[in-house]
Amino acid sequence: MNKRQITYGLKALSRADSDLAEAITIFGAPQPRVRPQGFETFLGTIVSQQISTAAAAAIMGRVRTLLPSCTPEGLDQVSDAALRAAGLSFRKIEYVRGLAHAEQTGALQVDALGALSDEEAIERITALRGFGVWSAESYLMFSLGRKDVFPAGDLALQVALGRLKSLDAKPTPSEARALTEHWAPWRSVGALFLWHYYQGAPVSG
Repeated sequence: MNKRQITYGLKALSRADSDLAEAITIFGAPQPRVRPQGFETFLGTIVSQQISTAAAAAIMGRVRTLLPSCTPEGLDQVSDAALRAAGLSFRKIEYVRGLAHAEQTGALQVDALGALSDEEAIERITALRGFGVWSAESYLMFSLGRKDVFPAGDLALQVALGRLKSLDAKPTPSEARALTEHWAPWRSVGALFLWHYYQGAPVSG
């Protein structure tokens, strides 16, 4: 989503939710987060799992240097030992091999995901080992630009939503979905704002 879409979405959200309207006035608009579509982004998702942003960037840089091309075919030309030396765990090597195989056999077809509905795309992505719902929803939001996705399982979103709504505890994923149902069809923009809000909102005592 670009700045224009975010601005439009925030205006719609402000009309739908007075708590959001007040927070948006105080904290302003979040910056767009855009990632390219394609195999490399999926590869980067696996690399970044359960490690810091800095570590993920360093490992991904070494992996890119290894690959003759950042494609399934390029990955096939690199040994497991080389990937291990670049910093990938044995489990992540299994995941990236599975990703490459799925793309080569047509089980995934990354370039065709944009033609699927949100539900269909999430189902296709989560069929891969190493990709949960959160990873799939993130790809839809930041790579496919889908405007009505809310990753309710994200801890930061739960905490931010709890603060925004002055709850005694962070909501569960199902509670978070219920609390943001009226944000449709701009729930992606709402999630983007909540991440922004999470970074600056005070913690209530």
